[in-house]
Amino acid sequence: MASRWPFPDIDAMLRESDAAWWSLDQEDWLEAFRAHPKIGQRSASKWSQQEQAGIAHAADTQLDELERLNRAYEERFGYIFIVCATGKTADQMLEALRARLDNPPGVEIRAAAEEQRQITRLRLLKWHDEIS
Repeated sequence: MASRWPFPDIDAMLRESDAAWWSLDQEDWLEAFRAHPKIGQRSASKWSQQEQAGIAHAADTQLDELERLNRAYEERFGYIFIVCATGKTADQMLEALRARLDNPPGVEIRAAAEEQRQITRLRLLKWHDEIS
């Protein structure tokens, strides 16, 4: 991305980001996943805090369930649960986590990669707004 800078417009930047993301292999995706806090985990990142705002008012029972399911997910797949949390409530994140726990590993890695792609796009838009 940096070597292709500057982009003619935001849409070109997002297209390049998508193309770059999907050109990576699974190990690259896993490296990106490792840079994320778990859903429900506190983060020093302002953007992560904003993205997980739906957790801020979650009940203790929801937080306990998130923690339990996060552990089950990580044990099953070997990496943390990735979801584009922006605009989602704790219940919606729990629902997504429950549903994706049943995915076959090959399906789930692509689902997690798609969620990461969405997160990256949102962060690029935030970054673009900050520098504009």
